[in-house]
Amino acid sequence: MSDDYKRRQAELVAETLKKQDIAICTALIPGRKAPTLINDDMVHSMRPGSVIVDLAAEQGGNCTLTKPGEVIEVNGVTIIGLFNIPSRLSADASALYAKNVLNFLTPMMNADKQFAVNWQDEIISATVLTRDGAIVHPNFKPASAA
Repeated sequence: MSDDYKRRQAELVAETLKKQDIAICTALIPGRKAPTLINDDMVHSMRPGSVIVDLAAEQGGNCTLTKPGEVIEVNGVTIIGLFNIPSRLSADASALYAKNVLNFLTPMMNADKQFAVNWQDEIISATVLTRDGAIVHPNFKPASAA
């Protein structure tokens, strides 16, 4: 990329970051230090409460203020520079899914912890596909032969 292209790209990123609540950086070049995408001035232009997730932290980071292996706060902006973030996600995703399933099924249980489905319930009627061997959800019913 030319220097002019890099300059214009940095200007666009700087203007965009001022309006964002979160930035996720992923730029890596194998075998080299991670390229800088977010500099100190860009971080200071972000609103307090904003978050930068620097997935390139292990290679030095895409943000000049990233502290590899740490979570820090600069001027009200949280910068996450933890190592191997993808390895941390499966437990959270699994817990979130389990909580969603629990919250979906709990209203279908009576006080004795037995299924007692209210078929007129808005959530049930919107999510049930079949009942008593028949397709009941309108979006899944076969088209009538004309």
